[in-house]
Amino acid sequence: MALTNSVKGTLAVLAATLAGTAIAGCGAQHGTPSGSAAMVVPDVPRRPSVVPEQHSAPSSSSPRPVRATPTVPKARSASHGPSRKHHTAGRASLGRATTSDMIEHAAEGRGRSVALTFDDGPDPRWTPKVLRLLAQHHAKATFCEIGPNARANPGLVKRITAAGHRLCDHSVHHDEQQSHKSRDYNRHEIVDAQREIAAAAGPRAKLWYYRAPGGDFSPAIRDIAAARGLRPLGWTVDSEDWKRPGVNAILNNINAELRPGAVVLMHDAGGDRSQSVEALRILLDRLDAAGYSYTFPRR
Repeated sequence: MALTNSVKGTLAVLAATLAGTAIAGCGAQHGTPSGSAAMVVPDVPRRPSVVPEQHSAPSSSSPRPVRATPTVPKARSASHGPSRKHHTAGRASLGRATTSDMIEHAAEGRGRSVALTFDDGPDPRWTPKVLRLLAQHHAKATFCEIGPNARANPGLVKRITAAGHRLCDHSVHHDEQQSHKSRDYNRHEIVDAQREIAAAAGPRAKLWYYRAPGGDFSPAIRDIAAARGLRPLGWTVDSEDWKRPGVNAILNNINAELRPGAVVLMHDAGGDRSQSVEALRILLDRLDAAGYSYTFPRR
């Protein structure tokens, strides 16, 4: 009888041990597998910031100033947000060449490059300051010009092309409600401005793009531009410098969206551009330090 109780005790201990092992094994299915290292998710690298964070913020409530160009009527107020409307792809023929009528939002090249663009010029006071800063940094840019302003400042237009920058048609009257107008009106805004800018630039100069004022594209506008060999041009980074919100706010606006391949919208005319010029000076220093190169929007 004693021997039987001993055997039973041994069997009970053995059963309890096996049960504990089974429980431990089930628990391991919900954690790290036995004998394996825990999976580590690498930190996602943050996009490098070119412009340090500032505490000031742009004012969105202030009205947009009237563009002070001598020959261009007052522009209607509109937001300069990223131009992403009407992306339907297509191509239009111009002789042997073909130009896409899809709005372009990316820079040429690979790696850490950026396309700087300047609207509403040329202006005899501000455009030379922009050109000097670009030359100091060996930076290329695209100048989106108002036809009458180019006609009034042909020497500046030639200086832009001689420095290796590109020209962009930016209409005759800078009408930010252009898409609501007739095809004949739009053709006048695009074609006549192209002729004025080309005449100011000289016979060897080329116009590469058309940027609708305020990004106000429509299929008809894109079609007319592409038929003239002008790629519709948008942007991905709006500095909002036309609001004159302060240099820090302009830099903050750029830094919020800046990444390799960006197309940056700034202005070299249309009023007091002292803030734009100072912001450009700082921006170029920081782009250089961050290893950016300067290129053009894609065609």
